Amino acid sequence: MAASRRLPVIQQRTFFPEEFTGKKLVDEKYPAEPNLTDAEDPDMNGGFVNPPRVKRQFRDPHGDWWDKQERRNFGEPVHEDHDILGVFSPYEYTWVSSKMAFAQIGMFIATAMGVCWVVGRLYPDKPSFPREFEGGLERELGGPGAIRVRQLS
Repeated sequence: MAASRRLPVIQQRTFFPEEFTGKKLVDEKYPAEPNLTDAEDPDMNGGFVNPPRVKRQFRDPHGDWWDKQERRNFGEPVHEDHDILGVFSPYEYTWVSSKMAFAQIGMFIATAMGVCWVVGRLYPDKPSFPREFEGGLERELGGPGAIRVRQLS
């Protein structure tokens, strides 16, 4: 058997010039987080500017938005509760006030009860006491005293 061929080995270290990986450049690109006081950062979110809490559903749908579907402009900061305030969050029903909704439900119940009362007054009811027949229609319904069509053997 021939000697096994050795697969290439990846170099363990990579050498990039100091101008790409130097500490000075890294500190310049990725500065440390600022230590803010409670007065400077009341929301404890690193000084993030939080826009007003306005649901995207209530923004002008015909406005000149960069993102027409989400109704926001390019570079506009998003609220930290964006998942609740976005267009794809549950829709907020605003057509009828609570007072009007309860009035409409009350009118429906009153109408349904009124219809039931009118039907109860006008619908012909069965007699309160059922009719009775002599022997309880035993002969007519084929009881023991009824005339048989053929003889039972």
